[in-house]
Order: sequence, then C-alpha cells, then structure tokens
Amino acid sequence: MIYLQLLWSFCQIGLFSIGGGYAAMPLIQEQVVDLHPWLTMAQFADIMTIAEMTPGPIAINSATFVGIQVAGIPGALVATAGCVLPSCIIVLTLAYVYYRFRGLTMVQGILAGLRPAVVAMIASAGISLVILSVYGQRALPEDLTAVNWISIAIFAAGVFVLRKWKPNPLYVMAGAGVLGVALYAVFGM
Repeated sequence: MIYLQLLWSFCQIGLFSIGGGYAAMPLIQEQVVDLHPWLTMAQFADIMTIAEMTPGPIAINSATFVGIQVAGIPGALVATAGCVLPSCIIVLTLAYVYYRFRGLTMVQGILAGLRPAVVAMIASAGISLVILSVYGQRALPEDLTAVNWISIAIFAAGVFVLRKWKPNPLYVMAGAGVLGVALYAVFGM
C-alpha cells in the first residue's frame, strides 16, 4: 500500500510541478510532511539539502531520497518513477504541440502567463528554507525573537562572497557547510 501511495503522491508532484525542481519543493513538502506524515520538516529540510548537493535534478533526487526514507530501495524506485513519468508524458506532448503550433500568438501568451506562477513557486520554496533556517522548526509565528544568528551570518557571508567575487556556488556551499559545522561546534546551538 505504501508503494501505491508513494507512486500516486509523486505522480501528482510530477504532474503539477511546472518550472523545474525548485518549483516542486512546496508540492513535495505538502505531500510528505503535511498530507502524509512520512517526514518531519527537519527531515525534509535535510533531504532537500542532500538532494541539492548530489548531482542530478533536485526534484528527482528528493523523490529518491524520500522513497528511501519511507520504504527503502523499492520505495526509492517507485517514488522516482512516479516523479518522472508524468513529466515525460507532458514534455513529449508539449513538444509535439509546440512544434506544430509554435507560430500562434495564443501559445506565446500561455508561455508568458506561466512565468509569474513559476517564479512564485520558486520563491515559496526559498522563503520556506530561509524561515526554517532562521527560526527553526519549533518557531511559532508569534515567537519571532528566537532568531538563529549563525544562519543569518553564514547566509550573509555567502551572498557577499557570491556577489563580490562570483566564485562557483558549489565552493560557497561547501564553505558554508564547513563554517556552519565550525560555528555550531563552538557556539553549540
């Protein structure tokens, strides 16, 4: 039964995640944290971090890691297949339709209308991660005083380094991880 739930959940995610992996993150969170209590928000954030750092698309990596966490290797295969199958069908269908009707202004209008929705979904995923990092899992909306200053400092340092010297973001992420381990070891949060 868990395999069917994983397949159906990730088919829905694959079907409705327009705009790439980051746009799928709120949908994955809703399915695996809110709708089905398979993971806690902290576990979900950990899986997102690992999925971001491993090679490949973040949505597929997230599906694989959630599947492993929920039902082992068979769960990973089912969740990954569920995430990929609707996307493959949609892309093949849209490629055919676009190739056939690409000159129509209505098709161009539809594509222009989808852009703001994709930006909003990506912003939602980013805001969720920032709030989780700064306020933690236990922070309630009225308890905004419990700020994690180490997270804010690491975030600000990362943005500063990226803007000033424009290095490879992977180096900045690795540096932020090392800095986080060191700072949390010293200050013990």
